[in-house]
Amino acid sequence: MSGFLAKWIARYKGFVLGVLGPLGFWGAGLAGLVDSGTIPIPMDPLIATYAWNDHRHAWLYVVMAAAGSAVGGLVPFLLGRAGGELFLLRRIDRTRYEAMMARFEKQEFLAMAIPSALPPPTPWKAFVFGAGVFEMKIWQFMLAVFTGRAVRFGVEAVLTIKYGPEIINVVGDLFKHHLMMTLVVVAVLLGLLLFWVIRKHYTKSSADVHEDAADESEPRRRKRPWL
Repeated sequence: MSGFLAKWIARYKGFVLGVLGPLGFWGAGLAGLVDSGTIPIPMDPLIATYAWNDHRHAWLYVVMAAAGSAVGGLVPFLLGRAGGELFLLRRIDRTRYEAMMARFEKQEFLAMAIPSALPPPTPWKAFVFGAGVFEMKIWQFMLAVFTGRAVRFGVEAVLTIKYGPEIINVVGDLFKHHLMMTLVVVAVLLGLLLFWVIRKHYTKSSADVHEDAADESEPRRRKRPWL
């Protein structure tokens, strides 16, 4: 059964690369949109293929794929925004729900950017759905997804150009077998890249803590502007 599944996945990857490869950077954008919005697409080998075949324009494939992911992510995001709180509570307990909500309220940009930078099997769509449920602003959501995906695809493109496409499989195995180390490395990269975001939101986070303590009796979930 596992052999059949592996063979099917390999064929699917070959089909995706064959269809989207000739479309150039438009194919990268379309792949990011479809992968984030509906059907999973093997983005990592796709970006590696683009970067290896066209070193000079690798950055353009990275940008287009990241932009497509930000737009496609609006599908699960808006589903969560439309009333996914009860749906989410059916799948996680109240403690995890409260912890997830606190994470988004205190530092929602990083709460969305970090999962966006991590490769599979990160449950990325669960974070997207949660961002919609917790009413993250649309422009912040798209910027966070774009930033995280740009880091992920950019690192993959650089590694591919330097070491060849096979490095993507090595990185994938590293993530699976050394999860904590990989998370630390990604967190450091994002921390350096998003230092200005942390400083910008620090004051807001402190204000939210005092507000929550003062309004403990009020419902914690509040309506926020979409934009």
